[in-house]
Amino acid sequence: MEDDNWDSEDAYIELDPQQFSAESLAGISDFSHVEILFHMDKVDPAKIEKTARHPRNNLEWPKVGIFSQRGKNRPNQIGTTICRVLKADGSKLFLEGLDAIDGSPVLDIKPWVIEFAPRGNVFQPKWITELMKSYWKK
Repeated sequence: MEDDNWDSEDAYIELDPQQFSAESLAGISDFSHVEILFHMDKVDPAKIEKTARHPRNNLEWPKVGIFSQRGKNRPNQIGTTICRVLKADGSKLFLEGLDAIDGSPVLDIKPWVIEFAPRGNVFQPKWITELMKSYWKK
């Protein structure tokens, strides 16, 4: 399990046929991206963080609260990623850039809608920009 280079990963989500038909994905390919919410079920409960830490244990970055970072050792173990839609085929949705581990339970699939993007000026601390340099690299 690695924390970087997620755009080099193609993945698919297969719907549970006992709960959903292929019709559940009808129209999803009309969107360039989807937001995937998933359960990070492989996180060791002993490593769950509830306070502050240095992101990726890098002492050069400031110690910030767990809710000020997107690390996997979160109290709720919910992950979310915006992925490129490659295609829908039957009950499978093929994606690029899903930063989940194979077999992670998917909680929801939502189309990415431009109007849900942030409104107004967007900013972030320098350390997260540095951390993200190789996150999506192919």
